[in-house]
Amino acid sequence: MKEFVLLGDEAIGQGALDAGLSGVYAYPGTPSTEITEFIQKSKEAIERNVHAQWSANEKTAMEAGLGMSYAGKRAMVCMKHVGLNVAADAFINAGMTGVNGGLVVVVADDPSMHSSQNEQDSRFYGKFAMIPVLEPATQQEAYEMTRYGFDLSEKFALPVMLRITTRLAHSRSAVERSELRSENEVKLPADLKQFILLPAPARKKYKLLLSIQDKLEQESITSGLNRTEAGEDHSKGIIACGLSYNYYQEVAANAGLNYPVLKISQYPVPAELLNEFVKGVDQVVVLEEGAPMLEESLTGILENNYQIGGRLNGLLPRDGELDPLNVKKAMGIESEPARLIPDVVKNRPPALCKGCGHIDMYNALGEALDSYGPGRVFSDIGCYTLGALPPYNAINSCVDMGASITMAKGASDAGLRPAVAVIGDSTFTHSGMTGLLDAVVEQTPLTIIISDNSTTGMTGGQQSHATNRLFDICRGIGVEEEHLRQMNPLRKHHEENMVMVADELAYEGVSVIIAQRECIQTASRSLRKEKSAKS
Repeated sequence: MKEFVLLGDEAIGQGALDAGLSGVYAYPGTPSTEITEFIQKSKEAIERNVHAQWSANEKTAMEAGLGMSYAGKRAMVCMKHVGLNVAADAFINAGMTGVNGGLVVVVADDPSMHSSQNEQDSRFYGKFAMIPVLEPATQQEAYEMTRYGFDLSEKFALPVMLRITTRLAHSRSAVERSELRSENEVKLPADLKQFILLPAPARKKYKLLLSIQDKLEQESITSGLNRTEAGEDHSKGIIACGLSYNYYQEVAANAGLNYPVLKISQYPVPAELLNEFVKGVDQVVVLEEGAPMLEESLTGILENNYQIGGRLNGLLPRDGELDPLNVKKAMGIESEPARLIPDVVKNRPPALCKGCGHIDMYNALGEALDSYGPGRVFSDIGCYTLGALPPYNAINSCVDMGASITMAKGASDAGLRPAVAVIGDSTFTHSGMTGLLDAVVEQTPLTIIISDNSTTGMTGGQQSHATNRLFDICRGIGVEEEHLRQMNPLRKHHEENMVMVADELAYEGVSVIIAQRECIQTASRSLRKEKSAKS
């Protein structure tokens, strides 16, 4: 078969297509976005009419993927790690309902928080749901494990998590494709009540899920994804999970290390496999990206009191990504100190683009708030979050998607007046609408600014569900039309925009201001395409 140079994300997309994928459901979130984008642009996917539209949020994506599985087709759901928090209700319960067509849930974790607000480890969710988790170390493994994940899902009638991290998602390597598998035909579940989780059937399903855990552990042995590599130096035994296996291999090759290695790429990991591995070594070193999940569990698994080193005892840093340097240090190998960046190179934090509509919105808001004092603006995740930085210093919170409206509501309930929420258009349709409904029902004194750049800008300009719908959505939820205002965030309109915001800040009820101007980046790309088409 042909070889292709692919990102880890792209390898997963191709692996899914070659496994007979019928639909991918996702919400954009770095570092997972490119999986869906790859499928959207794939000629094969377009010819086969593979569903590849963005979902409103990760929960709707998870539920739609489960629905496609109900109909017997193979579906994939993609998200970043914090997106799994949004999808958790459906994700956890999918382990109870089981699946019909194969269902693979790809979750891209972001250790070191390159573009995220935390670095949680999604393997805990897989363990919580008691479903198989696959963790590739290379782009080739990402491709192969995606294909295997669908087979595994249908073998055990369970969703399967494929957990990757930023470095694998966004690095490239040669990938060899395998034979294309045809898509499943539509086929309803043999038991039409399989997906009903009323208490009585749910209790039976939970017992069934518990009863097959030993079979899932056995599969982790027979699949070959967890394998032992012999070594002559038994003073240490290395347990390397997923991508960390690559870091160890790099260090071992350069330093001439020859320790036994247990490579882990499939969970649950059988206790017998771990106990067999550690019998002949003096010390166990656990390398894993993210939290010390496997390391913590070893205390209750290993039959004897082995010395265990890893993130818990300080042998490796407790936070951030692993890399060859800290793995080298954990192996007791001296290395040159990290080279410091000279002072002549100044730190350049991210900034709003020149000409961005968010800037003019913040300028109007800032002037309107001058007489009230600081500390009144709640926000959440998107390009507009950069308003927290100088010279704007415009917002006071960023917790999660949609939290701007609900936090502002809570502050207003506490007596803070005025209370302001700043939210983006895509984030509003992701998880802001329900907060607005709460405020409307209670007529909470609250000013909401939806900074609408008509795209999902933070992740590269994907289509926003909110485009050309915001006014009707807010009116439908119940915002009074006289307090549903539209702003043109341009410098020449600054005075009228400031007055508009000031008027709504003084209103003792729910007001929404839609500040609408297309993202400067997507507008520039559209203009270049138009010029290219004419030339």
